[in-house]
Amino acid sequence: MPDLFDSPSATPPEAPRPLADRIRPARLSEVIGQTRILGDDGPLGSMLAAGSLSSLILWGPPGVGKTTIARLLADETDLAFVQISAIFTGVPELRKVFEAARLRRQQGKGTLLFVDEIHRFNKAQQDGFLPHMEDGTILLVGATTENPSFELNAALLSRAQVIVLERLSLAELELLAQRAERELGRKLPLTPEARDALLGMADGDGRACLNLIEQVAAWTTTAPLDTDAMAQRLMRRAAKYDKSGDEHYNLISALHKSVRGSDPDAALYWFARMLEGGEDPRYLARRITRMAVEDIGLADPAAARHCLDAWAIYERLGSPEGELALAQAVIYLALAPKSNAGYAAYKGARAEARRTGSLMPPAHILNAPTKLMKDQGYGAGYAYDHDAEDGFSGQNYFPDGMKRPVLYLPVERGFERELKRRLDWFVSQRLKRGG
Repeated sequence: MPDLFDSPSATPPEAPRPLADRIRPARLSEVIGQTRILGDDGPLGSMLAAGSLSSLILWGPPGVGKTTIARLLADETDLAFVQISAIFTGVPELRKVFEAARLRRQQGKGTLLFVDEIHRFNKAQQDGFLPHMEDGTILLVGATTENPSFELNAALLSRAQVIVLERLSLAELELLAQRAERELGRKLPLTPEARDALLGMADGDGRACLNLIEQVAAWTTTAPLDTDAMAQRLMRRAAKYDKSGDEHYNLISALHKSVRGSDPDAALYWFARMLEGGEDPRYLARRITRMAVEDIGLADPAAARHCLDAWAIYERLGSPEGELALAQAVIYLALAPKSNAGYAAYKGARAEARRTGSLMPPAHILNAPTKLMKDQGYGAGYAYDHDAEDGFSGQNYFPDGMKRPVLYLPVERGFERELKRRLDWFVSQRLKRGG
């Protein structure tokens, strides 16, 4: 007897489908999350209401609905949906896609071309989309997890609107879990606390959330599992962190601004987030040392030394013990008095140097090692400060004819309070002595 699947008239059983595919929204109104962009007043809602959808770049983390939204946009605008991935598509495949779209257009049907991971295309490949976007052959919807400002051509960005998608909140993940339970026909075998922990593991990623739910739903239990029991059965999902991507710069920015804002708890949190994501502690040591010289400066001259000592301790101890020294440096910086006066003075001095870069120093502060140079007036009239009253001559050290700039403005915080007192005295004496 022939096998059932050898019979041409037999209908094979439906292949199992992942939970995420089974509950995929059929309409934009069913999408969970992204209400800011899909609402009536949002950018996509407004475009659809006006019947004028433009090319788009959907920028957001994984699992927030980029592919689903693109597919539903095609449905709602009666466009053919074509999906490609920049990872697996080369120039020959792109030519075939564009030719098929051209033929489709001649038959009166438009094409929404969805390009996943569009930032993976190089600049020349990105330029290849431009003529087909301009003549209406395709409506491009690109998806990227990287900052489009850094990864996409300016020409491509000028022809597409960037739409920022956000991670799903815990409340939105709970709605997703309830939809999954309706599809599965049963509740998850978890206590309320374990359920919250499960949603937290998803880290705002809807696809990851559904994968976790699918695993949990398959368990056979006699009673709801608590958090510890669930953790024993389920590997915790690693937090999203790309050491070379946009998340890397977002987190170091958060750490830097938390230190600048004198919040040691927030600074430690972002420091720990980067370590948990696999960041190189040496990179963090370098960045916190920069924070010391940029945002604390002379308000606490010991801050930079503290960071260098912590860096040296890390080099001696390695991980994980040495990371404690870096954490303590972060706390020290967050609680130190803040001043960017030195940083601002340095930038101002560079600007003045660029503006007046060819001016000579005044002759009286030039050395005159030869008779010719003495005859030219080098060193004439120089006042040796150690011979002056209070060790201060008040002479001018800027080029002749240059208006004296004010570059360093110390603040009334920390050690700079003392530096300001000294500076004010020198200014007053310079005015008295006609410098």
